[in-house]
Amino acid sequence: MTPPATGLFPLREVTRRPVPDGRRGALVREVSPHPGDILRTTWHATPTGPRDRLGPGALLLTWTPNASGGMDVTAHLGLNTLDVTLATWPNLHGDWSTTVHPTVYETLALHTALRVATKALATV
Repeated sequence: MTPPATGLFPLREVTRRPVPDGRRGALVREVSPHPGDILRTTWHATPTGPRDRLGPGALLLTWTPNASGGMDVTAHLGLNTLDVTLATWPNLHGDWSTTVHPTVYETLALHTALRVATKALATV
């Protein structure tokens, strides 16, 4: 079953298939603090121009099948001025969402903490 194009869905439902046509990857919307728990995502449309960046703190997971039958997974993080490659996991098999969960959780928590600290310092 394919999740709706714009609906929120658990990442584990789609990890065994390639990213659908017209989609860049899955944008992480909710992360459980429990290791290996569900990552809730939405599809992110394929960029149409150079201005189609991720917003600050947005985390996008992309994946492509490889010759050995696994998936090559990459995490992209949106910063204020650019998008950066956060991590890559080559040749993951099966439900790889549990493998990427710790990195996704820690990165989003750190980004939130830095945002709060920056705002607090700006008001001093």
